[in-house]
Amino acid sequence: MTQLELASITPEHPFSEQDFEYTALMPSYRVDLRNPRNEQLDRFVNANVVSDWSELSWKQVGRPFEVKKLAKERRDWEAEHEQDMPVKTSWEYFNRSFHNLFMQDVPAEQKRLKTSLKDRFKGFHLRDVTHGLGEMVRLSLWNYVHRIEDGIWDPRGKRALFEGLDVKNPRILFLGAAEGYEAMQLHAMYPGGEVVMVDYDAFCKTDRFGHFPNTYPFLGTNPQTGGPKVWYKDQMNISYLVKDIRDLDFHKEFDIVLSVGLLEHVPDEHKPAILDWHRKFVKDNGYVIMTTPRNQMKSRIYYHVMADMMNHTYRELMDIRQMGLYAYENGMDIVRHGYIKVHNGIIARAR
Repeated sequence: MTQLELASITPEHPFSEQDFEYTALMPSYRVDLRNPRNEQLDRFVNANVVSDWSELSWKQVGRPFEVKKLAKERRDWEAEHEQDMPVKTSWEYFNRSFHNLFMQDVPAEQKRLKTSLKDRFKGFHLRDVTHGLGEMVRLSLWNYVHRIEDGIWDPRGKRALFEGLDVKNPRILFLGAAEGYEAMQLHAMYPGGEVVMVDYDAFCKTDRFGHFPNTYPFLGTNPQTGGPKVWYKDQMNISYLVKDIRDLDFHKEFDIVLSVGLLEHVPDEHKPAILDWHRKFVKDNGYVIMTTPRNQMKSRIYYHVMADMMNHTYRELMDIRQMGLYAYENGMDIVRHGYIKVHNGIIARAR
């Protein structure tokens, strides 16, 4: 390792180009600097299930699966207020709950829960034991999905989905950005431009993005050499707007407009508006990139077991044909469609 390479390694930036093909479990997440081109697994699968979207119909594909089991927090709120929880309130509850999962030191929390469960068994209070077992099951599932399988961030799958875009120094707009993971991965792969993240919950800016670990390495591109490079959040050109997407005053000025897990959070009557937000801000030759959770048995199990942590909002699970048909019927031509570990992925251009 050269002196320059040694100097680039700091506690804030612990990984460098020497760590390509490295993967390891951290207390809260997995580091994965393996290139998807070197793996046949865990990459974007180009489904090619539809050759002509104009010939596809809803009668053929059916409707998405609606997740109906709601979080206890939402049910309690609605009982207290005698009304449906407002959409923004449900998003705020979800963000705080989901963020708490991301921030956990999972091994330490597993150890704490095991000790606590032993104490509860000694007292043999059935309600306490049942609650403790539920916590253990949810934490074990989170550990498997997020740390072991890395299914939520899925860096290799998303890098494979994002590769090959015809952009240089792109301006990237992330709608409903939350912690902003996918835009940071895109920015690492196509550096030199800027990212604008938008979310109407201020907590997403201050905590979900604000507390995203500066030590997390993104495998991207070195603009000087064209070779691979490790990037970190604090090296990126990012601005974060706390604003309702409907109030944005941008025009068709972005090379990439991105959303992750946005389309499935509204019923059909609101989906055209969601898709119009993407078309409204993307350049004529730009890309719209969207992902949604896949309708598969393990996803249904996940949202059932994790309901109290995850299900504050309206939520659907889709297959790639359903997702693509929504996009096509609302003014987009599908460039690429397929799936990664637990998400569908679409790259499109506005017609």
